[in-house]
Amino acid sequence: MEREICHSHITPIRPFFLFYFQNDFHCFEHASHVLMSVVKLLSRIVAPKLEPGKFDDENMQRHDHTYGITSDPLTQFAVAFSALIHDVDHSGVPNTRLIDENPDLAALYKNRSVAEQNSLAIALELLEDREFRALRNAIYSTEDEMHHFRELVVNSVLATDIVDKELKAIRNDRWKRAFDMSQQQEESERDQINRKATIVIEHLLQASDVSHTMQHWHVYTKWNEKFFRECYLAYLSGRAENDPSKSWYDGELGFYKFYVIP
Repeated sequence: MEREICHSHITPIRPFFLFYFQNDFHCFEHASHVLMSVVKLLSRIVAPKLEPGKFDDENMQRHDHTYGITSDPLTQFAVAFSALIHDVDHSGVPNTRLIDENPDLAALYKNRSVAEQNSLAIALELLEDREFRALRNAIYSTEDEMHHFRELVVNSVLATDIVDKELKAIRNDRWKRAFDMSQQQEESERDQINRKATIVIEHLLQASDVSHTMQHWHVYTKWNEKFFRECYLAYLSGRAENDPSKSWYDGELGFYKFYVIP
């Protein structure tokens, strides 16, 4: 059974790979880079040093200290899986252009996070294939666990849509309710921990999605050049109105100032 599960962990990569277009930036190589960044950041979430001999108390302390992330393998796998599939079927243009190019898909998702929702639909449908039965059984064994897993994946992938103003407002409100003492309302401690866990997971995906901007210079230049080529190709093919070469430098500075650094 263990061999079957290990094989199932490896096998799903090929179907997801096949659903990635050969874009310069939004490609399977980018998804792999994001996945490695997520796994690295997850490994940096440090659990507290606990006194031995108190199994139940230890588990609860570790769960609360890390908002349940380090004590829950399902959560960790859901975050890693989200990184792998977050740009499945990406067409190489932003949502604003995708809505114009594919009005049926846009209507299906009501013009909201169209690329992200499309990636989720394809990836979660692939996961339901009978070929991955053993993998699904390893991820979740009850209906509640299945819903929890899907909820984590959906929330994680949607977190990579940093342009949608309504989603950004929801995330900002969640942050205030979690960490601003003046905004906190009466609720259970468990609800507070779960909200903070959601925030940590969202930031894990968002930071990993642009992790090249915080890594070695040659890593940054590699991915920045790939993103420029993708945007420039869209412009040359009539899929973008503006020539990115005329504003790229200022755009990068603005991205660091208003998104990466904050």
